[in-house]
Amino acid sequence: MLKYKTIEILTSEDARYRGKPIADAVIDYLRDLKIAARCIVTRGIAGCSENGEVCNGRVEVLSFNLPICISIVLPAAEVEQVLAGLDPLVSDGIIALHDLAVVSHKAAKAFFPRQLLVKDVMSANPTSITAEQPLSEAARLLLSSIFTGLPVVDGLGHPVGVVTQGDLIAKGGLPLRLGLLAESEQTEQEAVLAALAQHQVQEIMTTPALSIQDDQLLTEAVDLMLGKHLKRLPVVDRGGRLVGMLSRLDIFNTVMREAPDWQSFRAQQIEVSNLRTVKDILRRDTRTVSPDTTLDQVIQIIDGNDMQCVAVVNDNGTLIGMITDSDLLHALKPDAEGLRSLFARLIHGTSANLTQRLATTTAFAVMRTELVTVQEDSLIEAAIGLMTEKRLKRLPVIDGSGRFQGMINRDSLLRTGYGRVFA
Repeated sequence: MLKYKTIEILTSEDARYRGKPIADAVIDYLRDLKIAARCIVTRGIAGCSENGEVCNGRVEVLSFNLPICISIVLPAAEVEQVLAGLDPLVSDGIIALHDLAVVSHKAAKAFFPRQLLVKDVMSANPTSITAEQPLSEAARLLLSSIFTGLPVVDGLGHPVGVVTQGDLIAKGGLPLRLGLLAESEQTEQEAVLAALAQHQVQEIMTTPALSIQDDQLLTEAVDLMLGKHLKRLPVVDRGGRLVGMLSRLDIFNTVMREAPDWQSFRAQQIEVSNLRTVKDILRRDTRTVSPDTTLDQVIQIIDGNDMQCVAVVNDNGTLIGMITDSDLLHALKPDAEGLRSLFARLIHGTSANLTQRLATTTAFAVMRTELVTVQEDSLIEAAIGLMTEKRLKRLPVIDGSGRFQGMINRDSLLRTGYGRVFA
């Protein structure tokens, strides 16, 4: 038998905690604890209280302050913590404690409550742009944002398209990623923005604008993002006006806020179905190089890899460093005429001096050794927590011995961590 207890709260409909019905306050309190507790609220049909007040459920009296019973079933080890917080909530009522013989406890894992609406999660009042504005303004707005996409609206505030970093690079002539542009010298930034100013947003924006209403279920939004390969989704009200943006980061933040502590569940011998680990979703196609690999070879690998990075491993396969395109540009910038021109030369190899440098400099000289990693047997939520806390777009995965196993990114988390879990 598992050691469980039942906390029982006997109160009434009219009882309040800070203006909120006690039952609602207790439910919110338990949910925020993220513990293995089940709560059932039962409404009585009649009763009386200590002060002699009669609680009547007759139709002619119309539900006068009916009794409420709140039952909380939880592992015995968590009772003390829960009781400490419950006592201040119950301003009117009785709190009782009973032993409970539990044969088994099974929990079905869900990433977040199914009743959540898009408006509960979205980033409200997003920055937007009109189709007639210059591309330079879109780039400026994106440079100051944590997102790489910007909704385009008409005069009534209705979304008509989206302009993304990918649009700017593929169709607008942006020579390098916005993150790299932000790190370049001011003169280089202004030169790039001046070139973009010759064109309007409508020339390159992605249309039509897929959107979702703010009162739709979050699960519907996730399905749409997965089905259409979207990183972000404009949110509209019933009148079709833009009121928010929903991104993968918004979803991941929601997971960290709402998801129970499944690891502690398992430690209490609770059987949890559909638990998935990082090993289940990692991408094993990430290329690796040795410390003595030359940078010209590293560049070729990064250029053909959507992860925009390469792992550096020793002879035993142990991860010792990572190299991104940003690391390369920072390392080679002193020998270049500027960040923008350097990037072009990395692609086309037009500089003899730089070509020589790339052929003689090794991965060991430019790799980052201060790494954030995740163990392959960690729960998916652990990876989400690291990536949201550190604002990472990708995360190396290692085994218990530190050997490199692959990478995960936001797309792999959304696609394989959430795909059809709501069905």
